[in-house]
Amino acid sequence: MESVMQRRPDLSTRDLLVALAFVVGVNALGSSPAFLFRSDTGWIDRPWFFPPEVLFPIVWTLLFTLLGVALFLVVRHGRGRDVTIAVATFAVQFALNLAWTPAFFGLQRPDLGLAVIVPLWLAIVGTIVAFDRVDRLAATLLVPYLVWVSFAAVLNYAIYAGG
Repeated sequence: MESVMQRRPDLSTRDLLVALAFVVGVNALGSSPAFLFRSDTGWIDRPWFFPPEVLFPIVWTLLFTLLGVALFLVVRHGRGRDVTIAVATFAVQFALNLAWTPAFFGLQRPDLGLAVIVPLWLAIVGTIVAFDRVDRLAATLLVPYLVWVSFAAVLNYAIYAGG
């Protein structure tokens, strides 16, 4: 049985344009909750390790870019059970990611933020595992995202506990 993981073919101009479309699409969709639910932090009792606010859009743009590239690397492997599972797990974790902002900021409910971020963290781990079955580089590109969401979960909890 041949593994789905194969030598990656060279990237064509078309591949680069498709990859760019994935990156732009993930960034556009991923940032949309921040525009729909203004991320006002005035109501938050900030823990000592709350990062400067300017860091959030920078980090999320970088992370969404990595997610877009990772998704492209998986999708370009074509059809197959492992690819389908990887894309489905990506969709689940991304939906949870999109749900966090309205829960936390929109409703100003750190408890609901925790109720979303814990399954999000688990879904990211599942996505890394699923991506690894298709493309090791794609899985690796998700690790910084897992690290940031781990930090965000700790921050979310600290805000919840302090409130």
